[in-house]
Amino acid sequence: MKEKNLRSSSWFGRTGKDGFIYRAWMKNNGIPDHEFKKPVIGICNTWSELTPCNAHFRDLAASVKRGVLEAGGFPVEFPVMSLGETLMKPTTMLFRNLVSMDVEESIRGNPLDGVVLLCGCDKTTPALVMGACSVNLPAIVVSGGPMLTGRHKGQPIGTSDVWRLAAGLEEGSVNEEQLRSMEGDLCRSQGHCAVMGTASSMACMVEALGLSLPGNAAIPAVDAHRKVLAQLSGGRIVEMVKENLKLSDILKRDAFENAIITNAAIGGSTNFIIHLLAIAGRAGVQLELKDFDTLSKDIPLIVNLQPSGQFFMEDLYYAGGLPAVLKELNSFLHKDAMTVNGKTISENYASAECYNKDIIGTIDKPFNSATGLAVLTGNICEQGAVIKPSAASAHLMQHTGPAVVFENIEDYKQRINSDGLKVDENSILVLKNAGPKGYPGMPEVGNMTLPKKLLQKGITDMVRISDGRMSGTGFGTVVLHIAPEAAAGGNFSVLKTGDILTLDVPKRTLQAHLSAEALEQRKKERKPQQFHATRGYVSLYIQHVQQAHLGADLDFLTGGSGSNVAKDSH
Repeated sequence: MKEKNLRSSSWFGRTGKDGFIYRAWMKNNGIPDHEFKKPVIGICNTWSELTPCNAHFRDLAASVKRGVLEAGGFPVEFPVMSLGETLMKPTTMLFRNLVSMDVEESIRGNPLDGVVLLCGCDKTTPALVMGACSVNLPAIVVSGGPMLTGRHKGQPIGTSDVWRLAAGLEEGSVNEEQLRSMEGDLCRSQGHCAVMGTASSMACMVEALGLSLPGNAAIPAVDAHRKVLAQLSGGRIVEMVKENLKLSDILKRDAFENAIITNAAIGGSTNFIIHLLAIAGRAGVQLELKDFDTLSKDIPLIVNLQPSGQFFMEDLYYAGGLPAVLKELNSFLHKDAMTVNGKTISENYASAECYNKDIIGTIDKPFNSATGLAVLTGNICEQGAVIKPSAASAHLMQHTGPAVVFENIEDYKQRINSDGLKVDENSILVLKNAGPKGYPGMPEVGNMTLPKKLLQKGITDMVRISDGRMSGTGFGTVVLHIAPEAAAGGNFSVLKTGDILTLDVPKRTLQAHLSAEALEQRKKERKPQQFHATRGYVSLYIQHVQQAHLGADLDFLTGGSGSNVAKDSH
Protein backbone atom coordinates (compact mmCIF):
# COMPACT_ATOMS: atom_id res chain seq x y z
CA MET A 1 0.00 0.00 0.00
CA LYS A 2 1.22 3.48 -0.78
CA GLU A 3 1.65 5.80 2.16
CA LYS A 4 -0.66 8.43 0.66
CA ASN A 5 -3.57 5.96 0.84
CA LEU A 6 -3.37 5.79 4.61
CA ARG A 7 -5.55 8.20 6.53
CA SER A 8 -2.79 8.49 9.15
CA SER A 9 -0.38 9.84 6.54
CA SER A 10 -2.15 13.20 6.71
CA TRP A 11 -0.63 13.40 10.19
CA PHE A 12 2.59 11.41 10.15
CA GLY A 13 3.45 11.80 6.46
CA ARG A 14 3.64 15.57 6.59
CA THR A 15 6.77 17.64 6.24
CA GLY A 16 7.71 20.80 8.04
CA LYS A 17 6.44 21.94 11.42
CA ASP A 18 3.22 19.92 11.45
CA GLY A 19 4.88 16.62 10.64
CA PHE A 20 7.62 17.37 13.16
CA ILE A 21 5.08 17.93 15.95
CA TYR A 22 2.93 14.89 15.15
CA ARG A 23 5.89 12.52 15.07
CA ALA A 24 8.11 14.03 17.75
CA TRP A 25 5.67 13.68 20.61
CA MET A 26 4.77 10.11 19.61
CA LYS A 27 8.47 9.26 19.60
CA ASN A 28 8.66 9.78 23.35
CA ASN A 29 7.26 6.23 23.51
CA GLY A 30 10.41 4.95 21.84
CA ILE A 31 8.90 4.56 18.38
CA PRO A 32 11.36 4.43 15.48
CA ASP A 33 10.74 6.53 12.41
CA HIS A 34 9.76 3.69 10.07
CA GLU A 35 6.72 2.80 12.21
CA PHE A 36 4.93 5.93 11.03
CA LYS A 37 4.60 4.49 7.52
CA LYS A 38 2.53 1.54 8.73
CA PRO A 39 -1.27 1.33 9.09
CA VAL A 40 -2.16 2.87 12.44
CA ILE A 41 -4.65 0.68 14.27
CA GLY A 42 -6.62 2.08 17.19
CA ILE A 43 -7.59 -0.32 19.95
CA CYS A 44 -10.71 1.19 21.47
CA ASN A 45 -10.70 -0.15 25.03
CA THR A 46 -13.59 -0.06 27.50
CA TRP A 47 -11.46 -1.49 30.30
CA SER A 48 -12.39 -0.21 33.75
CA GLU A 49 -12.31 -1.56 37.27
CA LEU A 50 -15.78 -0.04 37.62
CA THR A 51 -16.92 -2.35 34.81
CA PRO A 52 -16.14 -5.81 36.22
CA CYS A 53 -17.30 -7.54 33.01
CA ASN A 54 -14.50 -5.73 31.13
CA ALA A 55 -11.79 -5.92 33.80
CA HIS A 56 -9.64 -8.33 31.74
CA PHE A 57 -9.45 -6.08 28.69
CA ARG A 58 -5.85 -4.99 29.29
CA ASP A 59 -4.76 -8.58 28.61
CA LEU A 60 -7.12 -8.80 25.65
CA ALA A 61 -5.70 -5.57 24.22
CA ALA A 62 -2.18 -6.99 24.53
CA SER A 63 -3.26 -9.95 22.40
CA VAL A 64 -4.75 -7.61 19.80
CA LYS A 65 -1.47 -5.65 19.72
CA ARG A 66 0.49 -8.83 19.01
CA GLY A 67 -1.73 -9.48 16.03
CA VAL A 68 -1.41 -5.93 14.73
CA LEU A 69 2.38 -6.00 15.02
CA GLU A 70 2.59 -9.43 13.43
CA ALA A 71 0.62 -8.16 10.42
CA GLY A 72 2.80 -5.07 10.02
CA GLY A 73 0.57 -2.52 11.70
CA PHE A 74 1.20 0.18 14.31
CA PRO A 75 -1.12 -0.41 17.32
CA VAL A 76 -2.26 2.44 19.57
CA GLU A 77 -4.58 1.75 22.47
CA PHE A 78 -6.98 4.44 23.67
CA PRO A 79 -9.67 4.52 26.37
CA VAL A 80 -13.28 5.60 26.10
CA MET A 81 -15.94 5.92 28.76
CA SER A 82 -16.86 2.49 30.14
CA LEU A 83 -20.37 1.50 31.20
CA GLY A 84 -20.57 -0.93 34.11
CA GLU A 85 -24.08 -2.37 34.19
CA THR A 86 -23.73 -3.68 37.74
CA LEU A 87 -22.65 -0.44 39.40
CA MET A 88 -23.62 2.58 37.36
CA LYS A 89 -26.58 4.79 38.31
CA PRO A 90 -29.18 5.73 37.31
CA THR A 91 -28.85 3.38 34.29
CA THR A 92 -26.11 2.74 31.75
CA MET A 93 -28.63 3.18 28.96
CA LEU A 94 -28.66 6.89 29.75
CA PHE A 95 -24.99 7.02 28.71
CA ARG A 96 -24.90 4.66 25.70
CA ASN A 97 -25.25 7.56 23.29
CA LEU A 98 -22.63 9.60 25.15
CA VAL A 99 -20.11 6.76 24.80
CA SER A 100 -20.92 6.51 21.11
CA MET A 101 -20.05 10.19 20.77
CA ASP A 102 -16.82 9.62 22.70
CA VAL A 103 -15.91 6.77 20.34
CA GLU A 104 -16.84 8.69 17.20
CA GLU A 105 -14.84 11.77 18.05
CA SER A 106 -11.87 9.80 19.37
CA ILE A 107 -11.65 7.95 16.07
CA ARG A 108 -12.42 10.96 13.89
CA GLY A 109 -9.95 13.28 15.56
CA ASN A 110 -6.94 10.95 15.66
CA PRO A 111 -4.57 9.47 13.04
CA LEU A 112 -6.26 6.07 12.80
CA ASP A 113 -6.60 3.88 9.72
CA GLY A 114 -8.67 1.16 11.38
CA VAL A 115 -10.04 0.25 14.80
CA VAL A 116 -10.51 -2.81 16.97
CA LEU A 117 -13.50 -2.40 19.29
CA LEU A 118 -13.10 -4.16 22.65
CA CYS A 119 -16.64 -4.62 24.00
CA GLY A 120 -18.20 -6.63 26.79
CA CYS A 121 -20.73 -5.33 29.27
CA ASP A 122 -24.14 -4.64 27.76
CA LYS A 123 -24.03 -1.08 26.44
CA THR A 124 -20.36 -1.00 25.47
CA THR A 125 -20.99 -3.11 22.38
CA PRO A 126 -23.73 -1.03 20.74
CA ALA A 127 -22.08 2.21 21.86
CA LEU A 128 -18.75 1.33 20.22
CA VAL A 129 -20.37 0.03 17.03
CA MET A 130 -22.62 3.11 16.79
CA GLY A 131 -19.66 5.44 17.18
CA ALA A 132 -17.52 3.57 14.69
CA CYS A 133 -20.41 3.54 12.16
CA SER A 134 -20.53 7.30 12.30
CA VAL A 135 -16.92 7.50 11.11
CA ASN A 136 -16.97 4.47 8.79
CA LEU A 137 -13.39 3.26 8.94
CA PRO A 138 -12.38 -0.39 8.76
CA ALA A 139 -13.40 -1.84 12.14
CA ILE A 140 -13.61 -5.24 13.81
CA VAL A 141 -15.22 -6.23 17.13
CA VAL A 142 -13.62 -8.39 19.80
CA SER A 143 -16.03 -9.27 22.61
CA GLY A 144 -14.78 -9.92 26.13
CA GLY A 145 -16.57 -13.25 26.42
CA PRO A 146 -18.87 -14.76 29.06
CA MET A 147 -17.73 -15.72 32.53
CA LEU A 148 -17.60 -19.38 33.51
CA THR A 149 -20.85 -20.85 34.78
CA GLY A 150 -21.37 -20.20 38.49
CA ARG A 151 -21.53 -23.14 40.88
CA HIS A 152 -23.22 -23.17 44.28
CA LYS A 153 -23.41 -26.33 46.37
CA GLY A 154 -22.83 -28.43 43.29
CA GLN A 155 -25.50 -26.72 41.18
CA PRO A 156 -25.01 -24.31 38.27
CA ILE A 157 -26.16 -20.73 38.86
CA GLY A 158 -26.22 -17.64 36.67
CA THR A 159 -27.43 -14.08 36.54
CA SER A 160 -31.01 -15.13 35.76
CA ASP A 161 -31.13 -16.74 39.20
CA VAL A 162 -30.81 -13.27 40.73
CA TRP A 163 -34.45 -12.59 39.78
CA ARG A 164 -35.59 -15.86 41.36
CA LEU A 165 -33.61 -15.09 44.50
CA ALA A 166 -35.11 -11.59 44.67
CA ALA A 167 -38.60 -13.08 44.54
CA GLY A 168 -37.60 -15.65 47.16
CA LEU A 169 -36.34 -12.89 49.43
CA GLU A 170 -39.68 -11.09 49.15
CA GLU A 171 -41.84 -14.12 49.87
CA GLY A 172 -39.55 -15.49 52.60
CA SER A 173 -38.02 -18.65 51.13
CA VAL A 174 -34.57 -17.04 50.92
CA ASN A 175 -32.80 -14.98 53.59
CA GLU A 176 -29.93 -12.51 53.42
CA GLU A 177 -27.43 -15.03 54.81
CA GLN A 178 -28.22 -17.49 52.00
CA LEU A 179 -28.01 -14.70 49.47
CA ARG A 180 -24.59 -13.66 50.75
CA SER A 181 -23.29 -17.21 50.54
CA MET A 182 -24.10 -17.30 46.82
CA GLU A 183 -22.33 -14.05 45.95
CA GLY A 184 -18.88 -15.55 45.68
CA ASP A 185 -20.14 -18.49 43.65
CA LEU A 186 -22.12 -16.59 41.00
CA CYS A 187 -19.29 -14.69 39.29
CA ARG A 188 -16.34 -17.05 39.54
CA SER A 189 -14.29 -15.74 36.63
CA GLN A 190 -13.79 -12.63 34.56
CA GLY A 191 -16.27 -11.96 31.77
CA HIS A 192 -19.84 -10.83 31.25
CA CYS A 193 -23.01 -12.64 32.34
CA ALA A 194 -22.95 -16.37 31.68
CA VAL A 195 -26.55 -16.55 30.40
CA MET A 196 -28.13 -15.30 27.17
CA GLY A 197 -28.52 -11.85 28.66
CA THR A 198 -27.91 -8.59 26.84
CA ALA A 199 -24.10 -8.85 26.81
CA SER A 200 -24.24 -12.34 25.27
CA SER A 201 -26.96 -11.20 22.86
CA MET A 202 -24.75 -8.30 21.78
CA ALA A 203 -21.80 -10.65 21.20
CA CYS A 204 -24.05 -12.85 19.08
CA MET A 205 -25.38 -9.77 17.31
CA VAL A 206 -21.96 -8.58 16.13
CA GLU A 207 -21.02 -12.07 14.94
CA ALA A 208 -24.33 -12.43 13.05
CA LEU A 209 -23.83 -8.95 11.55
CA GLY A 210 -20.42 -10.04 10.32
CA LEU A 211 -18.47 -7.58 12.48
CA SER A 212 -16.35 -10.18 14.29
CA LEU A 213 -14.38 -13.27 13.42
CA PRO A 214 -16.34 -16.56 13.55
CA GLY A 215 -16.72 -17.97 17.06
CA ASN A 216 -16.41 -14.61 18.82
CA ALA A 217 -19.73 -14.77 20.68
CA ALA A 218 -19.36 -17.78 22.96
CA ILE A 219 -15.69 -18.33 23.84
CA PRO A 220 -15.43 -17.91 27.63
CA ALA A 221 -13.49 -14.85 28.77
CA VAL A 222 -10.81 -16.92 30.51
CA ASP A 223 -10.41 -19.53 27.78
CA ALA A 224 -7.08 -19.24 25.93
CA HIS A 225 -9.00 -19.28 22.65
CA ARG A 226 -10.35 -15.81 23.51
CA LYS A 227 -6.80 -14.42 23.36
CA VAL A 228 -6.15 -16.31 20.15
CA LEU A 229 -9.24 -14.72 18.60
CA ALA A 230 -8.08 -11.29 19.80
CA GLN A 231 -4.66 -11.76 18.20
CA LEU A 232 -6.18 -12.98 14.94
CA SER A 233 -8.51 -9.97 14.98
CA GLY A 234 -5.51 -7.66 15.40
CA GLY A 235 -3.92 -9.21 12.34
CA ARG A 236 -7.10 -9.08 10.34
CA ILE A 237 -7.78 -5.37 10.90
CA VAL A 238 -4.46 -4.53 9.22
CA GLU A 239 -5.57 -6.49 6.16
CA MET A 240 -8.97 -4.77 6.26
CA VAL A 241 -7.21 -1.40 6.07
CA LYS A 242 -5.21 -2.57 3.06
CA GLU A 243 -8.43 -3.82 1.43
CA ASN A 244 -10.33 -0.68 2.49
CA LEU A 245 -13.09 -2.94 3.85
CA LYS A 246 -15.24 -0.51 5.85
CA LEU A 247 -18.24 -0.91 8.12
CA SER A 248 -20.52 0.37 5.36
CA ASP A 249 -19.39 -2.55 3.17
CA ILE A 250 -20.62 -5.02 5.80
CA LEU A 251 -23.61 -3.35 7.44
CA LYS A 252 -26.11 -3.81 4.64
CA ARG A 253 -29.80 -4.58 5.11
CA ASP A 254 -29.09 -8.32 4.69
CA ALA A 255 -26.71 -8.27 7.65
CA PHE A 256 -29.35 -6.70 9.89
CA GLU A 257 -31.92 -9.28 8.84
CA ASN A 258 -29.44 -12.07 9.64
CA ALA A 259 -28.94 -10.61 13.10
CA ILE A 260 -32.70 -10.42 13.77
CA ILE A 261 -33.24 -14.03 12.68
CA THR A 262 -30.34 -15.16 14.86
CA ASN A 263 -31.59 -13.27 17.90
CA ALA A 264 -34.98 -14.98 17.64
CA ALA A 265 -33.36 -18.42 17.45
CA ILE A 266 -31.11 -17.87 20.47
CA GLY A 267 -33.76 -16.27 22.69
CA GLY A 268 -31.74 -13.07 22.84
CA SER A 269 -32.46 -10.04 24.97
CA THR A 270 -35.27 -7.63 24.09
CA ASN A 271 -32.60 -4.94 24.43
CA PHE A 272 -31.20 -6.27 21.16
CA ILE A 273 -34.04 -4.47 19.36
CA ILE A 274 -33.31 -1.03 20.69
CA HIS A 275 -29.57 -1.37 20.06
CA LEU A 276 -29.86 -2.79 16.55
CA LEU A 277 -32.29 -0.01 15.59
CA ALA A 278 -29.77 2.55 16.83
CA ILE A 279 -26.93 0.93 14.86
CA ALA A 280 -29.10 0.87 11.73
CA GLY A 281 -29.84 4.55 12.23
CA ARG A 282 -26.13 5.33 12.36
CA ALA A 283 -25.37 3.12 9.34
CA GLY A 284 -28.13 4.67 7.25
CA VAL A 285 -29.96 1.35 6.86
CA GLN A 286 -33.77 1.46 6.83
CA LEU A 287 -35.01 -0.74 9.68
CA GLU A 288 -38.35 -0.55 11.50
CA LEU A 289 -39.75 -2.17 14.61
CA LYS A 290 -42.23 -4.21 12.56
CA ASP A 291 -39.32 -5.81 10.70
CA PHE A 292 -38.31 -7.59 13.89
CA ASP A 293 -41.68 -9.30 14.13
CA THR A 294 -41.84 -10.16 10.42
CA LEU A 295 -38.39 -11.74 10.45
CA SER A 296 -38.76 -13.48 13.83
CA LYS A 297 -42.26 -14.96 13.64
CA ASP A 298 -41.30 -18.21 11.87
CA ILE A 299 -38.07 -18.73 13.82
CA PRO A 300 -38.36 -21.12 16.78
CA LEU A 301 -36.10 -21.07 19.81
CA ILE A 302 -33.34 -23.59 19.07
CA VAL A 303 -30.78 -22.58 21.71
CA ASN A 304 -31.48 -23.94 25.18
CA LEU A 305 -29.90 -21.25 27.37
CA GLN A 306 -31.12 -19.32 30.39
CA PRO A 307 -33.25 -17.27 30.81
CA SER A 308 -35.46 -18.99 28.21
CA GLY A 309 -33.90 -22.41 28.76
CA GLN A 310 -31.53 -24.40 30.92
CA PHE A 311 -27.86 -24.03 29.96
CA PHE A 312 -25.18 -21.30 29.85
CA MET A 313 -22.90 -19.55 27.34
CA GLU A 314 -19.99 -21.77 28.32
CA ASP A 315 -22.12 -24.77 27.31
CA LEU A 316 -22.98 -23.11 23.99
CA TYR A 317 -19.28 -22.79 23.24
CA TYR A 318 -18.65 -26.47 23.90
CA ALA A 319 -21.70 -27.35 21.76
CA GLY A 320 -20.27 -25.59 18.70
CA GLY A 321 -20.82 -21.91 19.39
CA LEU A 322 -22.74 -19.48 17.24
CA PRO A 323 -21.37 -20.90 13.94
CA ALA A 324 -23.26 -24.14 14.68
CA VAL A 325 -26.43 -22.13 15.33
CA LEU A 326 -26.02 -20.15 12.11
CA LYS A 327 -25.53 -23.35 10.14
CA GLU A 328 -28.85 -24.65 11.48
CA LEU A 329 -30.45 -21.38 10.36
CA ASN A 330 -28.95 -21.68 6.89
CA SER A 331 -32.28 -21.78 5.05
CA PHE A 332 -33.37 -18.49 6.65
CA LEU A 333 -30.19 -16.43 6.37
CA HIS A 334 -28.80 -14.24 3.63
CA LYS A 335 -25.85 -16.48 2.86
CA ASP A 336 -23.86 -13.98 0.80
CA ALA A 337 -23.66 -11.29 3.47
CA MET A 338 -20.05 -10.10 3.73
CA THR A 339 -18.12 -10.32 7.01
CA VAL A 340 -14.94 -8.75 8.36
CA ASN A 341 -12.71 -11.67 7.39
CA GLY A 342 -13.57 -11.08 3.74
CA LYS A 343 -15.70 -14.20 3.50
CA THR A 344 -19.46 -14.55 3.35
CA ILE A 345 -21.31 -15.58 6.48
CA SER A 346 -22.16 -18.97 4.97
CA GLU A 347 -18.49 -19.63 4.20
CA ASN A 348 -17.74 -18.92 7.86
CA TYR A 349 -20.21 -21.50 9.20
CA ALA A 350 -19.87 -24.08 6.41
CA SER A 351 -17.64 -26.41 8.46
CA ALA A 352 -19.35 -25.80 11.81
CA GLU A 353 -20.64 -28.77 13.79
CA CYS A 354 -23.08 -29.19 16.67
CA TYR A 355 -21.72 -31.36 19.46
CA ASN A 356 -24.73 -31.30 21.79
CA LYS A 357 -28.32 -31.39 20.50
CA ASP A 358 -29.64 -30.68 24.00
CA ILE A 359 -28.11 -27.22 23.77
CA ILE A 360 -28.45 -26.45 20.06
CA GLY A 361 -31.62 -27.97 18.66
CA THR A 362 -32.85 -28.01 15.09
CA ILE A 363 -35.50 -26.10 13.18
CA ASP A 364 -37.49 -29.33 12.92
CA LYS A 365 -36.99 -30.21 16.60
CA PRO A 366 -36.56 -26.88 18.41
CA PHE A 367 -36.14 -26.48 22.13
CA ASN A 368 -39.23 -24.27 22.16
CA SER A 369 -41.63 -23.60 19.29
CA ALA A 370 -42.23 -20.08 20.64
CA THR A 371 -40.13 -17.43 19.00
CA GLY A 372 -37.75 -15.24 20.97
CA LEU A 373 -39.48 -12.00 20.02
CA ALA A 374 -42.86 -10.49 19.20
CA VAL A 375 -43.85 -6.91 18.40
CA LEU A 376 -47.22 -5.66 19.63
CA THR A 377 -49.40 -2.74 18.59
CA GLY A 378 -52.62 -1.32 20.01
CA ASN A 379 -54.26 1.75 21.44
CA ILE A 380 -51.80 2.00 24.36
CA CYS A 381 -48.69 1.35 22.26
CA GLU A 382 -49.44 3.27 19.09
CA GLN A 383 -45.82 3.02 17.91
CA GLY A 384 -45.23 -0.48 19.21
CA ALA A 385 -44.10 -2.57 22.15
CA VAL A 386 -42.14 -5.81 22.52
CA ILE A 387 -42.40 -9.09 24.42
CA LYS A 388 -40.19 -12.17 24.62
CA PRO A 389 -42.58 -15.16 24.25
CA SER A 390 -39.83 -17.72 24.80
CA ALA A 391 -39.28 -16.40 28.33
CA ALA A 392 -42.98 -15.85 29.14
CA SER A 393 -45.76 -18.05 30.52
CA ALA A 394 -47.88 -19.82 27.91
CA HIS A 395 -51.10 -19.37 29.91
CA LEU A 396 -50.64 -15.58 29.88
CA MET A 397 -50.10 -15.16 26.14
CA GLN A 398 -53.77 -14.24 25.87
CA HIS A 399 -54.92 -12.48 29.00
CA THR A 400 -57.45 -9.86 30.04
CA GLY A 401 -57.36 -8.19 33.42
CA PRO A 402 -57.61 -4.92 35.37
CA ALA A 403 -54.64 -2.58 35.42
CA VAL A 404 -52.79 -1.76 38.61
CA VAL A 405 -50.98 1.43 37.64
CA PHE A 406 -47.80 2.83 39.16
CA GLU A 407 -46.95 6.35 37.99
CA ASN A 408 -43.19 5.86 38.37
CA ILE A 409 -40.66 3.50 39.92
CA GLU A 410 -40.79 5.28 43.28
CA ASP A 411 -44.57 4.82 43.38
CA TYR A 412 -44.09 1.12 42.59
CA LYS A 413 -41.52 0.61 45.35
CA GLN A 414 -43.71 2.40 47.87
CA ARG A 415 -46.93 0.51 47.15
CA ILE A 416 -46.15 -2.89 45.64
CA ASN A 417 -46.08 -4.69 49.00
CA SER A 418 -48.74 -2.56 50.68
CA ASP A 419 -51.47 -4.55 52.39
CA GLY A 420 -53.98 -2.15 50.90
CA LEU A 421 -52.95 -2.75 47.29
CA LYS A 422 -55.88 -4.29 45.43
CA VAL A 423 -54.19 -6.87 43.24
CA ASP A 424 -54.51 -10.54 42.37
CA GLU A 425 -52.99 -12.93 39.82
CA ASN A 426 -55.39 -11.70 37.13
CA SER A 427 -54.28 -8.08 37.50
CA ILE A 428 -51.90 -6.46 35.03
CA LEU A 429 -49.10 -4.43 36.60
CA VAL A 430 -48.43 -1.18 34.71
CA LEU A 431 -45.33 0.96 35.28
CA LYS A 432 -45.18 4.42 33.70
CA ASN A 433 -42.40 6.99 33.32
CA ALA A 434 -39.58 4.49 32.90
CA GLY A 435 -38.96 5.43 29.26
CA PRO A 436 -36.08 7.29 27.58
CA LYS A 437 -37.27 10.77 28.60
CA GLY A 438 -39.33 9.95 31.64
CA TYR A 439 -36.77 8.30 33.87
CA PRO A 440 -34.55 9.49 32.09
CA GLY A 441 -32.55 6.75 30.40
CA MET A 442 -35.05 3.86 30.17
CA PRO A 443 -33.89 1.61 33.04
CA GLU A 444 -34.25 -2.18 33.33
CA VAL A 445 -37.20 -2.15 35.72
CA GLY A 446 -39.92 -3.55 33.47
CA ASN A 447 -39.89 -7.04 34.99
CA MET A 448 -41.33 -5.79 38.26
CA THR A 449 -41.09 -8.17 41.21
CA LEU A 450 -44.57 -9.42 42.02
CA PRO A 451 -46.40 -8.33 45.19
CA LYS A 452 -45.22 -10.24 48.24
CA LYS A 453 -48.72 -11.44 49.09
CA LEU A 454 -49.01 -13.08 45.65
CA LEU A 455 -45.55 -14.62 45.83
CA GLN A 456 -46.52 -16.13 49.17
CA LYS A 457 -49.55 -17.70 47.44
CA GLY A 458 -47.26 -19.38 44.94
CA ILE A 459 -47.90 -16.99 42.02
CA THR A 460 -44.72 -16.78 39.96
CA ASP A 461 -45.77 -14.73 36.94
CA MET A 462 -48.19 -11.97 35.97
CA VAL A 463 -48.58 -9.76 32.92
CA ARG A 464 -46.45 -6.66 33.40
CA ILE A 465 -46.37 -3.64 31.09
CA SER A 466 -43.84 -0.82 31.05
CA ASP A 467 -42.28 1.87 28.87
CA GLY A 468 -38.94 0.80 30.36
CA ARG A 469 -36.65 -2.10 29.59
CA MET A 470 -35.87 -5.47 31.15
CA SER A 471 -32.47 -7.04 31.77
CA GLY A 472 -31.65 -9.66 29.18
CA THR A 473 -31.17 -12.02 32.10
CA GLY A 474 -34.80 -11.49 33.16
CA PHE A 475 -37.89 -13.49 32.29
CA GLY A 476 -41.65 -13.51 32.64
CA THR A 477 -44.69 -12.23 30.72
CA VAL A 478 -43.36 -8.71 30.42
CA VAL A 479 -44.35 -6.16 27.77
CA LEU A 480 -41.65 -3.54 27.28
CA HIS A 481 -40.60 -0.48 25.29
CA ILE A 482 -44.12 0.99 25.09
CA ALA A 483 -43.99 3.78 22.52
CA PRO A 484 -44.75 6.52 22.86
CA GLU A 485 -43.66 6.45 26.48
CA ALA A 486 -45.74 8.05 29.22
CA ALA A 487 -43.53 11.13 29.34
CA ALA A 488 -44.19 11.73 25.63
CA GLY A 489 -47.93 12.01 26.26
CA GLY A 490 -49.34 9.07 24.31
CA ASN A 491 -52.30 6.94 25.36
CA PHE A 492 -50.14 4.94 27.74
CA SER A 493 -49.66 8.08 29.83
CA VAL A 494 -53.35 8.23 30.80
CA LEU A 495 -53.99 4.65 31.88
CA LYS A 496 -55.61 4.37 35.31
CA THR A 497 -55.93 1.64 37.89
CA GLY A 498 -58.99 -0.43 37.07
CA ASP A 499 -58.82 0.00 33.30
CA ILE A 500 -59.33 -3.35 31.58
CA LEU A 501 -56.44 -4.38 29.36
CA THR A 502 -56.05 -7.28 26.93
CA LEU A 503 -52.76 -8.83 25.85
CA ASP A 504 -53.04 -11.11 22.82
CA VAL A 505 -49.60 -12.22 21.69
CA PRO A 506 -50.83 -14.52 18.87
CA LYS A 507 -52.67 -11.52 17.37
CA ARG A 508 -49.79 -9.19 18.31
CA THR A 509 -52.06 -6.73 20.07
CA LEU A 510 -52.16 -4.84 23.37
CA GLN A 511 -55.37 -2.96 23.98
CA ALA A 512 -57.12 -0.95 26.65
CA HIS A 513 -60.90 -1.36 26.70
CA LEU A 514 -61.32 2.37 26.24
CA SER A 515 -62.77 4.32 23.34
CA ALA A 516 -60.65 6.70 21.31
CA GLU A 517 -62.83 9.53 22.62
CA ALA A 518 -62.22 8.56 26.24
CA LEU A 519 -58.47 8.40 25.69
CA GLU A 520 -58.43 11.78 23.96
CA GLN A 521 -60.41 13.37 26.77
CA ARG A 522 -57.97 12.01 29.35
CA LYS A 523 -55.02 13.38 27.37
CA LYS A 524 -56.63 16.83 27.29
CA GLU A 525 -56.89 16.72 31.08
CA ARG A 526 -53.36 15.38 31.57
CA LYS A 527 -50.73 17.69 33.01
CA PRO A 528 -47.57 17.74 30.85
CA GLN A 529 -44.50 15.93 32.19
CA GLN A 530 -42.08 18.16 34.05
CA PHE A 531 -38.39 17.39 33.44
CA HIS A 532 -35.97 18.36 36.19
CA ALA A 533 -32.58 18.08 34.47
CA THR A 534 -31.34 21.57 33.68
CA ARG A 535 -27.68 21.11 32.73
CA GLY A 536 -25.10 18.91 31.09
CA TYR A 537 -25.51 15.72 29.15
CA VAL A 538 -28.72 14.63 30.89
CA SER A 539 -30.47 17.81 29.78
CA LEU A 540 -29.17 17.31 26.24
CA TYR A 541 -30.36 13.69 26.33
CA ILE A 542 -33.91 14.58 27.41
CA GLN A 543 -34.18 17.22 24.69
CA HIS A 544 -32.96 15.01 21.87
CA VAL A 545 -33.51 11.32 22.67
CA GLN A 546 -35.80 9.46 20.28
CA GLN A 547 -38.48 7.00 21.30
CA ALA A 548 -37.80 3.30 21.79
CA HIS A 549 -39.19 2.23 18.42
CA LEU A 550 -36.48 4.35 16.78
CA GLY A 551 -33.63 3.01 18.93
CA ALA A 552 -33.49 5.75 21.60
CA ASP A 553 -30.54 7.43 19.90
CA LEU A 554 -30.08 11.19 19.93
CA ASP A 555 -31.85 12.71 16.93
CA PHE A 556 -28.83 14.68 15.75
CA LEU A 557 -26.65 11.55 15.56
CA THR A 558 -28.80 9.51 13.18
CA GLY A 559 -29.31 9.50 9.44
CA GLY A 560 -26.40 7.56 8.01
CA SER A 561 -23.70 10.03 8.97
CA GLY A 562 -21.23 7.19 8.61
CA SER A 563 -21.57 7.14 4.84
CA ASN A 564 -18.42 9.23 4.50
CA VAL A 565 -15.40 9.83 6.68
CA ALA A 566 -15.18 13.48 7.61
CA LYS A 567 -12.32 15.29 5.91
CA ASP A 568 -9.40 16.00 8.18
CA SER A 569 -8.40 19.60 8.66
CA HIS A 570 -5.39 20.88 10.50
